[in-house]
Order: sequence, then C-alpha cells, then structure tokens
Amino acid sequence: MEISDDRPSVLDHLRRQGLSRRDFLNWCAYTASILALPPSATPAIAQALSSKPRPSVIWLSIQECTGCSESILRSFEPTLESLIFDQFSLDYHHVLQAAAGLAAEQARDNAIERARGKYVLIVDGGIPLDEVGRYSTTGGKSGRELVRTAARGAALIIAVGTCATYGGIPAAAPNPTGAGGAFDALRDLIEKTEVMAPLINVPGCPPVPEVMTGVVVHFLTFGKPPPLDELRRPVPFFGRTVHDDCPRLPFFNQGLFAKSFDDEGARKGYCLKDLGCKGPTTFNACTTVKWNQRTSFPMYSGHGCLGCAQPKFWDREGGFYGKPF
Repeated sequence: MEISDDRPSVLDHLRRQGLSRRDFLNWCAYTASILALPPSATPAIAQALSSKPRPSVIWLSIQECTGCSESILRSFEPTLESLIFDQFSLDYHHVLQAAAGLAAEQARDNAIERARGKYVLIVDGGIPLDEVGRYSTTGGKSGRELVRTAARGAALIIAVGTCATYGGIPAAAPNPTGAGGAFDALRDLIEKTEVMAPLINVPGCPPVPEVMTGVVVHFLTFGKPPPLDELRRPVPFFGRTVHDDCPRLPFFNQGLFAKSFDDEGARKGYCLKDLGCKGPTTFNACTTVKWNQRTSFPMYSGHGCLGCAQPKFWDREGGFYGKPF
C-alpha cells in the first residue's frame, strides 16, 4: 500500500508544534555541520524536510539492554520530541509503544504493509542466527525472522548500536545464542537482491544519538546514505579515530602518559593510553559530537575509550585496560 502524499511535511508538523522557521534552519545548519557538509548544504536539507512527508520508522529490538533506545531518548540536537514525534513517524517500537500483546504485533505488521518500500527500519540488539528461532522470540516469531521480514519492505535499514552492528555483547565468547549483527542476518537476502535497501551500521555501546539522526536526514535530503566505510559505517562520523580529536593528544605527542587514574599525570590531563584507552584504534564521533548536550566524553572525564564502536570490543585481548598497541 502506498503512503499518501498529503501527509504533513516535517516542517509543517514542526510548525504545528510551535517551532519557528529560524529554529528549524538552525537545526538544519547543525545537522549539516555534524555530517561534515558545507554550509551551502543547509538550504538543501531545509528544502527536503520542508517538502517531504515524515518518514515512517519501524524499530525492532532483539537481544538488547534498551541502552540504545535510552541514548536516543537523551539526544540534545534534536530533542526527543522533535526526533521521535515530530520529524519521524514512529510506528512501532518495543519500548515506547503503548500497545501490548497481539495489538502490538498487529500494529507492526500494519505499519510494514502501509508504508512498504518507504519506511526506515531501525534494528538494535544482537540477532540469534539460528533459523529455528529458539532464542529471542516475539509473538512466536524469532528475532531473525522479524528482521528479515521487515527488511524486505524497507527503504533504509540502520543497525543501531554495537550489538545490532557486529553482534556485540550477546556475541561475546562463547556466544551461546549464535548472535550476529543485522548484516549477518540479511547477508543472503542482500546477495539475492531480496533486500534492496541500503544497510548502515551505527555502532557504539550505546551509539551517539545525533549520528543516527544525521544519517536519516542525509538520506531524506539526498536520497542516499552518506559515504560508508568498509564496515558500512557513515564516514562523516566514523572517518576519524577518537584519538585524532582527543584533547589529550598533545600529551600523547610529547610521550606523557598517566600511569594510574589518580596520579599526578592523570590530574594534569596526560594521555590515558597506558591505562587501556582504545582511542587510537577506535573510529567514532565521541570527541567531536560529544555527549550530554555536547558537554563531555570519556577521555574528557578522565577515563579511557573502551573501543565500543569496534568489532569484538568485548573480547579484546588484554580486556578493557590492556594497552591498545
């Protein structure tokens, strides 16, 4: 079933909520900046969001801790209200929906059929790859089956969080459920072109919330994802290491390293590499987009990067506090 084109645009909906056009343009400019686009891209983003209907979003949670949803709920630019309820039409979400039981399952199936070929599918949590579906079932259907069914009708697929991206913590050794990421669950369908939607990985435990927003806005504006790296991560957010933009980088260049979390070097802001910081080998936007209203990130707060946006971060040799190299 096709989506009616008379649905309100993003801007129309925001205006109904009392948002001024100036605020809207400021948000478009901010989104362009975090996508590493030139200022000239702001009018294109504004035009796309002013003219296109709000996209339908179907959010499937499989083996997850709800941390990714919690992270998105605490996004600052934009706020929860504008992200979930104003810009996107969130038609199914395990955590946020009011419906339960059969009504919830029916709502999901109806949303898939109503917006077939036009909705954004967001997956969080590792996916047990056993076809029998003995782990993580919802309404009698395995997580793998739910993701594969929804992926066939999606316009865009975003794997949110390290679990949905690489398997994450559910896939940690010995991986008793055989968990993997969204691409692992969809690989054969993608190869057979049964799934045509681009699949974008947004890893992190949890992911930086504005990264997901930026990916969707880029897709709405330009009709395609931002450039992706070999792990299907958006390059504007994962093109540089955490180390590259760390405020402790000058101390690294001078060979000045903290030896414990409470020594004199730590108090002076020395590099935390010797305490296990994985910043030099981790690609993420923590040090640029930051967290908590762009206030801080682990290294700024005195703790090293855990490398949560990289594959197998949970099983790294030496653990969290072993030297990265």
